[in-house]
Amino acid sequence: MSAGARDSSAAAGEPARPALITGGAGFIGSNVAHRLLLAGESVILFDNLSRPSVARNVDWLKRVHGDRVTLITGDVRDAGAVADAVRRASSVFHFAAQVAVTTSLVQPVEDFEINARGTLNVLEALRAESAPPPLLFTSTNKVYGGLPDVPLRCRDRHHEPEDPELRASGISEARPLDFHSPYGCSKGTADQYVIDYARTFGLPAAVFRMSCIYGPRQFGTEDQGWVAHFLLQALRREPIALYGDGMQVRDVLFIDDLVDAFLLARKNIRQLSASAFNIGGGPENTLSLLELLDLIEELDGKRPATGFEAWRPGDQRYYVSDCRRFNAVTGWWPRVQSREGVRKLYGWLREMHGAGKAAAGQATEELCMEGAG
Repeated sequence: MSAGARDSSAAAGEPARPALITGGAGFIGSNVAHRLLLAGESVILFDNLSRPSVARNVDWLKRVHGDRVTLITGDVRDAGAVADAVRRASSVFHFAAQVAVTTSLVQPVEDFEINARGTLNVLEALRAESAPPPLLFTSTNKVYGGLPDVPLRCRDRHHEPEDPELRASGISEARPLDFHSPYGCSKGTADQYVIDYARTFGLPAAVFRMSCIYGPRQFGTEDQGWVAHFLLQALRREPIALYGDGMQVRDVLFIDDLVDAFLLARKNIRQLSASAFNIGGGPENTLSLLELLDLIEELDGKRPATGFEAWRPGDQRYYVSDCRRFNAVTGWWPRVQSREGVRKLYGWLREMHGAGKAAAGQATEELCMEGAG
C-alpha cells in the first residue's frame, strides 16, 4: 500500500487522519504544527512536557487552532504510547530528542534511551502498520564529528576551508560518518536506524541532518539554539560565553525555510525514502560567533559583553551544509537570508520581552521551547 494510503479514508467521507509530531511542544514542532494547521490539517502533539513551560506552546496552538490540536502527554521511551499515537497518524514528524552535547556527557544512558531507543520505538510502531505513514526524522550535523581533517584558514573573523570547492558548496552527504560525543552517537544511531528500516522494511522514511535552525518561538541556550541564545543574552544585558576562538562557522536556516523543506519531503517521500539529506542555510547563509556579535551590535546598539572558554568536545570549527542533493529532488532552497532572519528573530524576541526587566522574566517562560538537532 502506498505512503499516501493513510488519507484514503477522507475520500470515503471520513475525517482525514492527523499528522503526528513527537516533541510537538518544542520550537521546531510548534512551528511545523502551526503551518500544518493553517493548511487545514489536524495534528497530534506527542510530548512529555519535561522542559519548563512548554505547555504554553500547546496553549498557543490550541488558542489559535482549536480542537484540531490534540495533545498526548507521553514519552518516546514508552513503546506502547508511541504505538498508540502512530496508529492514528497520516504522517509522522519525529523531533523528540535529548538535544544537548553537554547533557549527554553527564547522562549518556538517558541520552541513548531518548534518542536511540526512542527512535527505535517509533520505527517499530511504523513497522507494525500495514500501511505505514511517512516518517521525517531530524538528525544533526554532529554525525560527521569534529571534521578535524578539513584544512581551514582564518579570514575576516571566521574559519573557512582552504579547498575552494568546499568553500563554495559545503559538507555533502558523501562525508564519512564520525560520531563524536554520546549525543553524536545516539543521534547517529537513530539516523542509521531510520535509513535501514526504510531500506530493509520498506518504510517511507527520510532523514534531515540539520545545521543551525533559528526563528520565532525559540529559546536558545549555550548548548542548543545559539543564535536565539546570543540575542536573548543581549536583550537581558547579560554576558555571552564564547567556547573556542569565536571564529567557528555555521550555516543558519530560518525556521520557515525548514518547514518548507519538511512539507516538500513529505510530498516527495517516495523519491527521498531511505536517504539522508544535509539541510541548512548553505554557503550563502553563514555566520561565525563573532560575526553574529557584530550583527547584534547593529541591531541592539550595544555589543554584548563576552568571555572566552575552552573548546568543547566534538565542536566543529566549520560546518556548512551542501543542500544540493535535496534541491535536486524537490527544488528547495533557503529563501530567508541570515541578516533578514536574525533581524526578524531579534524583533520577535524584543517584542516578547517587552520594555523592561519585569516583562523579561515572563517572556522567558513563554520562550522555553525544545529544539532538535
